Order: sequence, then structure tokens, then C-alpha cells
Amino acid sequence: MSKIPSLPNVQPQLLDIPTVEKLAPVGDINHPPRILMLYGSLRERSFSRFLTHEAARILEQFGAEVKIFDPMELPMVGSVPETHPKVVELRELCLWSEGQVWCSPERHGAITAVMKNQIDWIPLEMGAIRPSQGRTLAVMQVCGGSQSFNVVNTLRLLGRWMRMLTIPNQSSVPMAYKEFDDEGRMRPSAYYDRVVDVMEELFKFTLLTRGRTDYLTDRYSERNERAQKAIDRQIQQI
Repeated sequence: MSKIPSLPNVQPQLLDIPTVEKLAPVGDINHPPRILMLYGSLRERSFSRFLTHEAARILEQFGAEVKIFDPMELPMVGSVPETHPKVVELRELCLWSEGQVWCSPERHGAITAVMKNQIDWIPLEMGAIRPSQGRTLAVMQVCGGSQSFNVVNTLRLLGRWMRMLTIPNQSSVPMAYKEFDDEGRMRPSAYYDRVVDVMEELFKFTLLTRGRTDYLTDRYSERNERAQKAIDRQIQQI
């Protein structure tokens, strides 16, 4: 009798049965967690940049290695070849990262063009490599007025599209001009405490998933597709 008689559309030899043992981490995970941070404003006094740097300090306190991408001089997507130095820098940082933080101001109820442009330059696939798949993601936003969640909701949608593991917690800072001093440091508040919460959760989730992302993102449909392509190649050789 078949082991899966109730699943006639499934190829039994391609169906992986998850176990705790299969979730054991593989590879080198002794280095500090690698976190890439993106922010969505080019202004000299940029509150999304201030918030990103504040979050970076927290992550470094936890023990992460943090790199912040500067979006200044990153061309609009499609306007230059992919060999442009800023594009190469962004993509290499994405490949380097194990987790990411995206932080954007809210403009006209949505993320900024600066933020979207960075995400648009990150391809879903680079040959056999997927630069964003399986990486953890935390999302944050700054608001000029009352608190909103439009940006973090949009960033969650984009993170899902990029096949990232977006953590449950998030940060939205209203009236951001009140929350940072003249030096760009965030003042003590419940909003600051939430940023600590979010970075702590990101750090934990990154530790939890690294060394396991290849297994976590291995899909039945893709195994089935690869098997079918292999059969097609064999038929063509006959």
C-alpha cells in the first residue's frame, strides 16, 4: 500500500517529511550574525537614517556585524547596467547578509521612491542564487505626523515577495522630528523601547534560522520541476 494513498497528485519520492533532525544547522555559523540595513531618504536630516543608525547600535550591542547601505547616488532601476558600482555594492551586501532591516519614511501614504528603488535593484534570482530568500527581515517606518502603519505593511508585502522571513514585531515612530535630538540620537521613549524589542527579535530569529535556510526554503514544487526537467533532458538525448 502506498504511504500516501490520499495524495494521488504527489510524487512520493519527492515528498520530504520534515523532522527535527533535518533542521540541524549546517555550515559555518560561528561568525557574528550579518545584518544589512536599508533606509529610504536622502535628506541631510533624515529621520529614517537616524532610526536605522540607532537600531544598528542596538544590534551591535547584541553582537551582530552590521552594514548600512548608503542609497545616495544609486541610480533609478533600469537606468544603468547592473554593473554600476552602487548596484554591485548593494547586491554584494545582500548576498553577505543573513538578516536585513528596512526603514522608510511615509510619503503620500506609502514608502519612498528611494526605498523602493533599493528593493527593486535586488533580483529574486541571480543565476542559481537567490539573494534575499530565507533571510530574516525587520521593518520600520518614521512618520511626519500621527502614527501610521502603511509603510511597514507595504514593506512586509515586499519582504514576502522577496521570499524573506519577516519577523512579527515592527516599529512605527510618529512625529519623528520630536523623537531625535540635534545630534540625531533617539530620545528615551516607548518608541525607543519598541525599537529595542524589534532588534532583539530580529537577532533571535536570525540565530534561529541561519544554517537552516537552505532546508527551510527547499520546496516540493521546485523538486518536482527539477525532476521533470531531468526527464525531459533524458528524452531529448534518446
